[in-house]
Amino acid sequence: MEASSAGSSISAVTGGKAKPHQPVAKDVNIFFDELEGVNSPSKDDDSLLHHGNLTSTSDDASRLEVVGEEVPDKNKANGLYFRDGKCRIDYILVYRKSNPQTEKREVFERNIRAEGLQMEKESSLTNSDIIFVKLHAPWEVLGKYAELMNVRMPFRPFNPFTAGAPCILVRCCFLNGHFIEINGRSRRSRRKIYYLHRRYKFMNRIEKQISRFRGWLPRKPMKLDKETLPDLEENDCYTAPFSQQRIHHFIIHNKDTFFNNATRSRIVHHILQRVKYEEGKNKIGLNRLLSNGSYEAAFPLHEGSYRSKNSIKTHGAENHRHLLYECWASWGVWYKYQPLDLVRRYFGEKIGLYFAWLGWYTGMLFPAAFIGLFVFLYGVTTLNHCQVSKEVCQATDIIMCPICDKYCPFMRLSDSCVYAKVTHLFDNGATVFFAVFMAVWATVFLEFWKRRRAVIAYDWDLIDWEEEEEEIRPQFEAKYSKKERMNPISGKPEPYQAFADKCSRLIVSASGIFFMICVVIAAVFGIVIYRVVTVSTFAAFKWALIRNNSQVATTGTAVCINFCIIMLLNVLYEKVALFLTNLEQPRTESEWENSFTLKMFLFQFVNLNSSTFYIAFFLGRFTGHPGAYLRLINRWRLEECHPSGCLIDLCMQMGIIMVLKQTWNNFMELGYPLIQNWWTRRKLRQEYGTQRKTSFPQWEKDYNLQPMNAYGLFDEYLEMILQFGFTTIFVAAFPLAPLLALLNNIIEIRLDAYKFVTQWRRPLASRAKDIGIWYGILEGIGILSVITNAFVIAVTSDFIPRLVYAYKYGPCAGQGEAGQK
Repeated sequence: MEASSAGSSISAVTGGKAKPHQPVAKDVNIFFDELEGVNSPSKDDDSLLHHGNLTSTSDDASRLEVVGEEVPDKNKANGLYFRDGKCRIDYILVYRKSNPQTEKREVFERNIRAEGLQMEKESSLTNSDIIFVKLHAPWEVLGKYAELMNVRMPFRPFNPFTAGAPCILVRCCFLNGHFIEINGRSRRSRRKIYYLHRRYKFMNRIEKQISRFRGWLPRKPMKLDKETLPDLEENDCYTAPFSQQRIHHFIIHNKDTFFNNATRSRIVHHILQRVKYEEGKNKIGLNRLLSNGSYEAAFPLHEGSYRSKNSIKTHGAENHRHLLYECWASWGVWYKYQPLDLVRRYFGEKIGLYFAWLGWYTGMLFPAAFIGLFVFLYGVTTLNHCQVSKEVCQATDIIMCPICDKYCPFMRLSDSCVYAKVTHLFDNGATVFFAVFMAVWATVFLEFWKRRRAVIAYDWDLIDWEEEEEEIRPQFEAKYSKKERMNPISGKPEPYQAFADKCSRLIVSASGIFFMICVVIAAVFGIVIYRVVTVSTFAAFKWALIRNNSQVATTGTAVCINFCIIMLLNVLYEKVALFLTNLEQPRTESEWENSFTLKMFLFQFVNLNSSTFYIAFFLGRFTGHPGAYLRLINRWRLEECHPSGCLIDLCMQMGIIMVLKQTWNNFMELGYPLIQNWWTRRKLRQEYGTQRKTSFPQWEKDYNLQPMNAYGLFDEYLEMILQFGFTTIFVAAFPLAPLLALLNNIIEIRLDAYKFVTQWRRPLASRAKDIGIWYGILEGIGILSVITNAFVIAVTSDFIPRLVYAYKYGPCAGQGEAGQK
């Protein structure tokens, strides 16, 4: 019935030439072109932009967007629009009148107006020296640059059956040789189970009891209520690169809301990055004006306050920022799924992909944390049955040599009883199984993330984005503007970097990387010397607790000192990596980010894990034997492992570093901005009183927030990638690492969300099709984890020596052979 009715509709539209059950003679392209000409106005007809002549809404034109001239008075007062209340502020520039770079700013602003942007200036209410420059992009400018930037927007595919219907899920079929699109609705069908055989009657009763129990539970407690808050989810639409010549194809409900706020600010930022402020090839772009102090800050505005006096359940959300705060950044929804569509719409695809990956990584940590906790609990339950621990605790007549030349006394083997039992908690029979499981888990995590990323890329229209939209960096254009060659793909001339110039820059950069890695190794060598020297000092300490546990005290203090060195060197690494990356002159922003990311990861990975590798594979391996000890500089004996093994040192190293680093990172990410913002508000209250607080416009409120990190999401990714390395590389020595990572990530998601929504200025909405070079780094860590865990089991742990002892020398040794005889 559906096919026949569709066929008759096509015959009616084409003049009745097509007969049922026969192919239409007219070519399909001519067919749709004729329908397009009949149903679409001309491209010069301005009436197609009027609200009354348009029937469909864009998925980006949200229900919370303000429409046209009906701007609420509160938005005018809060500083989201120009003084006329019609032109929405797309971007804010901030400078001080006392700054001497006046001429550069005047030239820059004159060129901004020449590009078609509208401008207004306002003085700060708290400091008359601070000037805010408000920028607005009119429709003509947005359309022009959206076409140049290949911004994809939802368009209206012709449908002779439901022309003008809003965008919903589209079902496609072939009809009479032509591709016809038919709108359809997804329906949910309830499933009912019937048990006909008598022996299955008890199953029917169980099913009824389970259904009754489910009725008491909240329905899908981890999912957000998208029926009550429909803006959490986007509609599905076809998209295409925007074109002014085919403007009648696109779903333009209103020209003021066709491009959402994130897209508008991205277009304005694109213009600002290519406007000159002085004569000369390098005198171009907003970034240079920010670096030389001409402007103090540049940012897009938040969409209003994130708090409301009214409940979101009864009165709805005031704006997208308020909705994100209530459904994403609030601690009350820590167990809920993230509204990724809304995050993408407000912050852009790059930030949306980060939170999608972080949520996926956190979800995949649940099985790893459960198995790791099981391994630890298995060690607890079998603690009293461990034969090695029993014999160590009972060996009161075995005397061990001192661990240092001076002050270290002889000790009995039974003195290591506590350490032997603690070692068994992490190094037991289930450790090998857990190491194999984590190797498989890392591979499964990466493969399933590829599937998840493909779904997100399709839903967010990011497939083949890089080839369509990636732009050349302004710094690269300015440096190599005199050397141009024809792009074989676009057919347009573009700046070109000679191969010899590129190679020379890469060689210098590689030399800098090698030098910094040598600095890290030197720092590790310093830690080794500290451990060797201080073990005898702690052995002669006046407190008996430290004197009797000199090795543990040495390890603990060495780890803390190592952590301080790690944090200090990170500051140096960041400056060196930035200098080397700019020296290379990458062509695009993604190339710059990949190069900077690789350098910083190499530096920090070596910095963070070098001491761990030393403890795992070198500590206690080259000490010699009594009477022929190996010495450092012919003076200090090399450090030995505890009689119960070196694994306890490795556990302490991983546990302390992991806890301290995650605590420090969380404080710097949220605690430090909170303190700074609180201090700013306190000064404003002291100077201007509490009543002036609510009258500040939005641009002044956002200016008082903290700017986002200059490197974007780099610090967020780096923290999680290094955590992933700790979770997988030495997990055989510390099975609780996945559990600690899981608990940290549950907090991390809400901390990052709270920080983005409430404490930071709104970042520029950037696009990306994946997590970039981080995926390759994750693959490398996964491969390295298999190798290191195998060596930890073979070299560091006592798993193999215990097996040899159990079957060769233990109480049960030889019983199998005796049974055979």
